[in-house]
Amino acid sequence: MRESAAMMASIFGRKLKLTRPGLLITGTDTGVGKTVVTCAIVWNLRRGGTGRSRVGVCKPFATGCRRDREGLVSPDAEALAHFADCPQPLDIINPVRFRAPLAPGAAAAQRRSQADDPVDYAALGRSLELLDRTSDCVLVEGVGGILVPLDDADPPTTVLDLAEALDYPLLVVCRPGLGTLNHTAMTTTLLKQRGLRIAGLVINPMPTDPARDEDSSISLNREWLTRLTGVPVVATCPACEAGTIAPERGRLPEDVLEVMGQADWSGLLARPR
Repeated sequence: MRESAAMMASIFGRKLKLTRPGLLITGTDTGVGKTVVTCAIVWNLRRGGTGRSRVGVCKPFATGCRRDREGLVSPDAEALAHFADCPQPLDIINPVRFRAPLAPGAAAAQRRSQADDPVDYAALGRSLELLDRTSDCVLVEGVGGILVPLDDADPPTTVLDLAEALDYPLLVVCRPGLGTLNHTAMTTTLLKQRGLRIAGLVINPMPTDPARDEDSSISLNREWLTRLTGVPVVATCPACEAGTIAPERGRLPEDVLEVMGQADWSGLLARPR
């Protein structure tokens, strides 16, 4: 395992100067709903009367971006910007973007083969420090799971390395059904091996009546997730009808916002050590 200081230097060229409390939202896989969960947390922090009205948001890496006149744009970054009402431009919120819908490392290798410089870690560091200076707290949304490669170095830098560099507590978004125990336990085990703090688990999306779901594991998995990992489930984000969730357009169902508002998100934030 690489030492933290050396890893920080390899990513950002220097140690980040972050002082505000923050939270890194990761997941057991891609498509588990990290953006929905992050947007719901941001919405509740801004309205919770906790003095966290200026919530900085960052999506360090995004793939599958569309190309606009202004360049590559990530719908996830647009969603974060909307719910945070963040005054910073999208290239600050999301400094590293790829058009290809691949893991960032694979997309970086593809871009490097075209003689482009794929990953600007210095720009990412500047974005994080700017958001830190102008916010009461900072929420960072990861990409995929924690071992997703971020570049094509040898060995590749992964989300796990980024998490160690930021040193925020991590919130792990996981699925409710069959297979989630294994994926969540592996994720939390790796985080603990790196000495990282885990703020909690969020199950997404949780059926409104797990007992009637065809997957019989769902009604037992909440208990077993904590039993296996030692990490509390701090929220269960309810399942919603198709088409009602479009965070990039500023739409999240009221029941999602309400249920996610029951957790003490401000209390889970912490400064880098």
